[in-house]
Amino acid sequence: MLDTTTKTVGTKTIDRRPFETLGHANHGWLDARHHFSFANYYEPARMGWGAIRVWNDDLIAANSGFPPHPHRDMEIITYVRTGAITHQDSMGNQGRTGAGDVQVMSAGSGVRHAEYNLEAEPTTLFQIWIEPRTSGGAPSWGAKPFPKGDRSGSFQTLASGFADEIAAGALPIRAEARVLGATLKAGEALTYDLGAGRHAYLVPATGGLDIDGEAIATRDGAALLGGKTYTITATDDAEIVLVDSE
Repeated sequence: MLDTTTKTVGTKTIDRRPFETLGHANHGWLDARHHFSFANYYEPARMGWGAIRVWNDDLIAANSGFPPHPHRDMEIITYVRTGAITHQDSMGNQGRTGAGDVQVMSAGSGVRHAEYNLEAEPTTLFQIWIEPRTSGGAPSWGAKPFPKGDRSGSFQTLASGFADEIAAGALPIRAEARVLGATLKAGEALTYDLGAGRHAYLVPATGGLDIDGEAIATRDGAALLGGKTYTITATDDAEIVLVDSE
């Protein structure tokens, strides 16, 4: 079921979420910003956006990380911005995902996993949770490099629940959603056609953007309503992550 907070934008099609208004928790080893209500951060107007439930902007100190903990019935996508994260799980998977690359985990009927920064420098990443189309099923994990040059000036699908996009190289997720990345030089623009009834959430990992006249600074969030084609212009060199969900 879609969250009723999708109605709070009213007649606006872009709802900017400035970085300084995000939830914040600093645990020493983890400095986290929350675009949506999460853990001890509760904001009724930011409970979710369509099927998107979590978008955390994390800085993980060197030689630290998340110890083993459980999840179920959630698609968890990790987009590494700097450094690297090393994954371990109860299925026996282990892998290192570096800057610009992506890992996905379908928690399904239940899985335990750990995410460690084994590097000598801090790691920064976006952790995104999307509600799956159905509950249960066997859990799974996967990771893949996505060279930034392949998404220069256009969106590249990084993870998807749609068969044609998976066949074209996107990591598979079990949601009516897609995760896209793009890099733009200052002054470059691209368009994104967001279908009627869809919801998109966009964050520039670096740089600034103008979306149809709305200024979006580095690490701000932008909640976009469907049924519209958006023009996204880089005001300086920018790296963009966008999730399009039901």
